[in-house]
Amino acid sequence: MHAIRLHTTGGPEVLSFEPVEVGAPGPGQARVRHEAIGVNFIDTYHRTGLYPLPLPTGLGLEGAGEIVAIGDGVTGLRVGQRVAYAGGAVGAYATERLIAADRLVPLPDGIGARTAAAMMLKGMTAEFLIRRTFPVTAGQTVLWHAAAGGVGLIACQWLKHLGVRVIGTVSSDAKAELARAHGCEHPIVYTRESFVDRVRELTGGAGVPVVFDSVGKTTFDGSLDCLSPRGLLVGFGNASGKPAPFDLGILAQKGSLYITRPTLFTYTASRADLLASAGALFEVVESGAVQIGIHQEWPLARAADAHRALEGRETTGSALLVP
Repeated sequence: MHAIRLHTTGGPEVLSFEPVEVGAPGPGQARVRHEAIGVNFIDTYHRTGLYPLPLPTGLGLEGAGEIVAIGDGVTGLRVGQRVAYAGGAVGAYATERLIAADRLVPLPDGIGARTAAAMMLKGMTAEFLIRRTFPVTAGQTVLWHAAAGGVGLIACQWLKHLGVRVIGTVSSDAKAELARAHGCEHPIVYTRESFVDRVRELTGGAGVPVVFDSVGKTTFDGSLDCLSPRGLLVGFGNASGKPAPFDLGILAQKGSLYITRPTLFTYTASRADLLASAGALFEVVESGAVQIGIHQEWPLARAADAHRALEGRETTGSALLVP
């Protein structure tokens, strides 16, 4: 068995592909043999220390494969079952791993392991953002930053399916076309035009009721300026770094605005919420309303290359590591 291990924080070069002992599952655990592993921006936050982890550590929060052993007290799962997960303890960057069994979601027959590994974290993130953090309704207009990213492409399709008009920011014309093909009605190439001015133009000066922002530092102020009075800024990532310390009085000045910083792990903390979120995702994928694009793939041993591409804004859609 092999895994990516992290002994010190830093750049992609600190990722080490090492032999590991996995062992038998303890009470409440399962041992999973991965077929595919999802790569997500939060993995880079763990690697750099932005989100600190005790060292040394594994990495990765999303994977899919087959249960090869179960520990005492595990119910509702069996050896040989196809499962996927997003969340729990880090350690997905591995050929096999131990994981708390209550974090595993059985896969329906229509969802393959590669698709599951590409969509669980991103898709359930889209689910809780648009169905629970800000329950969208048909006819609304929203702004989604990084519309051609992994979460963005899923969210744009899902929002269009719900009858929502999506304005999205992207960094290039190619990404604009990709976002448009996935349901983003108005992609804005932020590298050459002001997304604030364009949003105001597209909404007749009214702004949008919600902005979904995974970029962070470089978009924070502009996101607030895109909101209508009593609008909500949903910050769910820091791809450009953390926003600077903020004076809450600005929210009053700009129209009694709201800000929230939700996480998937809070919204799927209970098993019931986890299964409900995954079930909603499976439904829109199996119906064809949302299609999962796997646009990049690397061998597990080359996880560092995956991180370089992700941080270099060279990726679109979902990326996988393959053991």
